[in-house]
Amino acid sequence: MALNSAAIPVQSFEAAATIEGRRLLALPGVVAVVTALLTAAVSFAILVGVTPITPDETTTLVLIAINAAFALALAGLIAREVHRIAAARRRGKAASRLHVRIVAMFSLVAVLPAILVAVIASITLDIGLDRWFEIRTKTIVNSSLSIAEAYVMENARNLQGTTLSMANDLDNARTVYSLDRTGFRDFMHQQAVGRALAHAALVRSDGSFIMNAGTRSDFAMPEPPPHAVAAAADGKPVLIEPRTRNIVGAIVKLSQIPDAYLYTIRLVDPEVIRARQIVTANTSEYRGLEANRRTTQLAFALLYLGLTLVIVLAAIWTGIAVADRLVRPIRQLIGAADEVATGNLDVSVPVRPSDGDVASLGDTFNKMLLQLKSQRNEILTAKDLVDERRRFSEAVLAGVTAGVIGVDPYGMVTIVNRSAETMLAISSDASLRKSLLEILPPVGRVFEIGRKSGRPVYREQVTFYRAGAERTFNVQVTVEGSDRASYEQSYVVTIDDITDLVQAQRYSAWADVARRIAHEIKNPLTPIQLSAERIRRRYGKVITEDREVFDQCTDTIIRQVEDIGRMVDEFSAFARMPKPEMKVIDLREPLREASFLIEVSRTDIAFERAYGSEPLKGRFDSRLMAQAFGNLIKNAAEAIEAAEKEDAGVIRITAAIEDGTIRIDIMDNGKGLPRENRQRLLEPYMTTREKGTGLGLAIVKKIVEDHGGRLELNDAPADFHGGRGAMVSMILPAAPAAQATDRPEAARRTEKVSDGV
Repeated sequence: MALNSAAIPVQSFEAAATIEGRRLLALPGVVAVVTALLTAAVSFAILVGVTPITPDETTTLVLIAINAAFALALAGLIAREVHRIAAARRRGKAASRLHVRIVAMFSLVAVLPAILVAVIASITLDIGLDRWFEIRTKTIVNSSLSIAEAYVMENARNLQGTTLSMANDLDNARTVYSLDRTGFRDFMHQQAVGRALAHAALVRSDGSFIMNAGTRSDFAMPEPPPHAVAAAADGKPVLIEPRTRNIVGAIVKLSQIPDAYLYTIRLVDPEVIRARQIVTANTSEYRGLEANRRTTQLAFALLYLGLTLVIVLAAIWTGIAVADRLVRPIRQLIGAADEVATGNLDVSVPVRPSDGDVASLGDTFNKMLLQLKSQRNEILTAKDLVDERRRFSEAVLAGVTAGVIGVDPYGMVTIVNRSAETMLAISSDASLRKSLLEILPPVGRVFEIGRKSGRPVYREQVTFYRAGAERTFNVQVTVEGSDRASYEQSYVVTIDDITDLVQAQRYSAWADVARRIAHEIKNPLTPIQLSAERIRRRYGKVITEDREVFDQCTDTIIRQVEDIGRMVDEFSAFARMPKPEMKVIDLREPLREASFLIEVSRTDIAFERAYGSEPLKGRFDSRLMAQAFGNLIKNAAEAIEAAEKEDAGVIRITAAIEDGTIRIDIMDNGKGLPRENRQRLLEPYMTTREKGTGLGLAIVKKIVEDHGGRLELNDAPADFHGGRGAMVSMILPAAPAAQATDRPEAARRTEKVSDGV
């Protein structure tokens, strides 16, 4: 008991170690799930644009890589868990099927919404991008840029015309330029103010200023671009478009003033310029996005896929973790129940308060095991007591020579001792819980009569076949617990084999009768026979009338006296059967002699012999065995003679050693043996022939039993003339090997094998 009680904490410690190991394995999963979800949330915020980080191509690729790494990590964790669950399922671990179902349910619940959201998001993204890049949007963007460009170009062309007109006026005033530079400057100032120019100046071909119109603008006049001055050298006006400032300029070469260029500047509405710059920038960005449309869609799709995969894998892993938490206590309960099913009550289920109702169930299970263990110990103690009593009863029954059969109130066999098994040729295992009337109908009928009689003890003798022979049994039915109700009463059927006792009584009675017959009848037979012979000799010549009747009567007297004498001799032989003188002999010799004598006298019968090549050695009386063989072969010949058939008579004699015994079978195709009361033919004065004395088989049986054997009466086998006729078998003990070789050398030299061997 000390060892058993120590098993509980050991198993509890092993369970605790397993739980702690699962916790350590779950920690990386928890960290990976939390980190992956945080990363997915941050990635979504960046893509939406609520963070300072610009969601450009590089940022998108980096987010895709990070989320893909977490997705791979979660996939690895899930693969590990799936492998563990599959391994548990293959090993047939407790609750493995429930575990698989719960994980599948959680996975479906987590995966389906995420997949639906991902599909819808992908569709809306694609539709949104299509609308963004559709023709109307392109037209609006291009039109906005065209309007801004047209406005600027209109101002530039207006400035260009003004500049050409002013250049022409200046060329006409070339004389003033040559004689009065101050007057020319005033004239140019008037021209600039009158034409609403912000600045006007004459510049040389290298870009240096000759003179300035002196307008009152709030900004300094910028230097002319060198490439614009060079472009105007051919006499055509050159426009200077606005870049970063709201001014537009023009340069034209004067034809009358050498190496002089008119450089004019006019202000443009700054809002228009700003709008033009914005439209130009947005248009460039729009065109860049349009050129990279597929790349952008792929980047967004990958990012969406990564976020969805992270969420799905996190949900699946969470589902697996929850399933583990639910299945673990159930698996422990099932494992403990399996141990209990094998008879091991020294187990316990670890109880954790965090398991909730399952923890209460585990605690109840542990209490139940303690009660079962206590009750089992009580039952084992009671069983030991019952077993001790049963062994005592079995020892008593085993020592009883009578057959004992226990029967319950319903007529079912409950116990069979070894004597009953041997005596009745039944098996105890095959007989238990079966009806006695079904197993042994004659004994069952006696049992039913005894049970219905109401007497505490009922006896009756029955005769039936057992082990191929008719046996007589004394059956006694005893009521066990007669003071109980009839439906609670059990019965004990005691069976004694009294066959040998009955036969001994019959033999004793017939031996006494034989002695009396031999004494009372044999003495007057001789005088009667002598008197009849004397009368025939003395008066045979005298009597002439009815001489035939006289001779017939005297012959009848003499013949009947001889028959009576022969019968009396058989009675005497049966009454004083000599004690056999045992010697080691080969039974083939007396068998040959007995069959040869009958064969010589009955030439109409064919004899078949098969004695085998192995000597049939044993301790026998050669004269008595020859007498027994002769009687059996003589009976076979008489059975063939009494049969009404056209086929020739056949007698087959076989002999062989089987399992340490000598078996001799004498078969004939005669009229056969009766089925009813066949064994009674072995009793004295029982015969089926009109002139038979009924002592032949009785003498043979007595000889065989004196030699330790047995005699069996059977029908001929099927392979012998279709089973017609009879077969008488003698089973005799064979001599041990040491005794079988104890024979004179001369006898061994003269041993020969007869016909048909």
